[in-house]
Amino acid sequence: MNGDRSGQRVSNLFGTTLRHAPAEAEAQSHALLLRAGYVRPVAAGIFSLLPLGWRALRKLQRIVCEELDRIGGQELSLPVVLPAELQQAAGRAQELEDAAPVRFRDRRDRELVLAMAHEAAAAFHAAAEISSYRQLPALPYQVQTRFRDERRPRGGLLRLREFRVADSYSLDRDQAGLERQYAAHHEAFRRIGRRAGVPLTAVRSRRGHEFACLTPAGEDQIVLCAQCGYAANRAAADFAPEPAAGTPAAPEEVSTPGAATIDALAACLQIAPQQTAKMVLYAAEADGKVVAAVVRGDLEVNPAQVRDLAGVGELRPAHADEIAAAGMVPGFASPVGVEPGAAIFVVDSWVAQSVNLVMGANREGYHLRNVCCGRDYQPTVVGRVAAAYDGAPCAACGSPLRIERGVEVGSLVQLGARYSAAAEARFTDAAGAAHPIVMGSYGIGLERLLACVAEAHHDERGLALPVSVAPYQAALVALARTPETWQAAERVFAELTAAGIEVLYDDRPELSAGVKLTDADLRGLPLRVVVGERSLAQGGAELSRRGQTDRRIIPPDQLTAAVQEEITALRAVVS
Repeated sequence: MNGDRSGQRVSNLFGTTLRHAPAEAEAQSHALLLRAGYVRPVAAGIFSLLPLGWRALRKLQRIVCEELDRIGGQELSLPVVLPAELQQAAGRAQELEDAAPVRFRDRRDRELVLAMAHEAAAAFHAAAEISSYRQLPALPYQVQTRFRDERRPRGGLLRLREFRVADSYSLDRDQAGLERQYAAHHEAFRRIGRRAGVPLTAVRSRRGHEFACLTPAGEDQIVLCAQCGYAANRAAADFAPEPAAGTPAAPEEVSTPGAATIDALAACLQIAPQQTAKMVLYAAEADGKVVAAVVRGDLEVNPAQVRDLAGVGELRPAHADEIAAAGMVPGFASPVGVEPGAAIFVVDSWVAQSVNLVMGANREGYHLRNVCCGRDYQPTVVGRVAAAYDGAPCAACGSPLRIERGVEVGSLVQLGARYSAAAEARFTDAAGAAHPIVMGSYGIGLERLLACVAEAHHDERGLALPVSVAPYQAALVALARTPETWQAAERVFAELTAAGIEVLYDDRPELSAGVKLTDADLRGLPLRVVVGERSLAQGGAELSRRGQTDRRIIPPDQLTAAVQEEITALRAVVS
């Protein structure tokens, strides 16, 4: 097919380079891919991949499929459009917090959705195709287009509404089998990152593990420990602050006029913010129930953890009237004295273990000293609510944690029997007893991975892609003013492509050497071959690597072999 041919002339390449990136290109990868002619925007979070971008994505897809095949995967294709009841199975739609399903009805008035995930569809087919333990384990996977109506598409390919995902679904007899397939995917994702030239860091997530590319362009916050190797998404990170110790004292109401913030309160009472506890007040979208997160005064709340511990769906900031209806005073709110059941109090474990904290008195202009959880108020649930911070003590070894920005590229989740039970996907064991199939789900975003490659491989002149991802292996540039030089360049193009080398040949006669060389830099192909009067006078063609100043003149009869040797050496770097 055309997308796999080894040679392409720039004179009829669909997609031009840009001298400058549009102002809306906020991420480096976005600007680089636009300028190189790899992608073009169609709408917010929706991009077209031009031929160079499509070839690069196809190479990433090939890497992913090869690694999934290596661990026993079998490729299939699941539908983009699903019945609404299948998408909603086991509550999957509710987990995709920043997106909403696109719903429509067919001519039979049946509700359909654009698939946001395929776990339920995989379980649906497992129910029909698997009946015996002899058919397990199994690992179907696909590369499929997804559409999620993201609230905040950003960063070019980093956060899209339409994108491609390679996702696999492990089917096993028991937890031990699931653990094996989980570990196999863990290593497969590491190999994918290495072959793509992007080191991926495995981090703990709320649902399992994520593979993240550490880059300033990322919107995720990754918590890392240099001492023991602990790594987690900040939404799931744990840490071990020392609780405030001492002998419990009697509560004491104190006047704190105007002290509606922690800083103002600490200044008013001449105490450290660590001696206070604060409440962040939410309301459940579903029913307006007030959810109060109680954390140390100087720390931030992790909303995802609050939502999980409270057992509610989406949260929003609580309105003043909702807070008042629950018996609390905004700015001076506290769980002390609130009627049981009026709100859900999600208390951080540090607060629950501490004594003599300062909290609001539910009275305008007043706070309470010496508040103790369990004595002065009863929590609804206790857990890790505070978000980790730079320098926080690692829960595993006590060393200081650091926070870096990153991009989630892949995810690994142990589903257990959640989806298989809903789909009645069962198998019979050797004794004839029926059991639900044990499932795992694993996904890796291809456009996002391409963006991370661009973030990691560029310089001030443009992209500098690894040979495993670059759409072509070599840029052939003709700097010709005479027919003889053009003929020499054409011979080089024919010989390289005949040898199976992927070549993008800049054969445009009307452009200057500076424009052609600038375009070659922007496109970021690993090798450059220049044929011009000067190189021919020196004995052949000029061969160099992208980003290096070392240039060699290679005689025509040795050029193909020299290029192949360079490609072999470049492949070894990412193998």
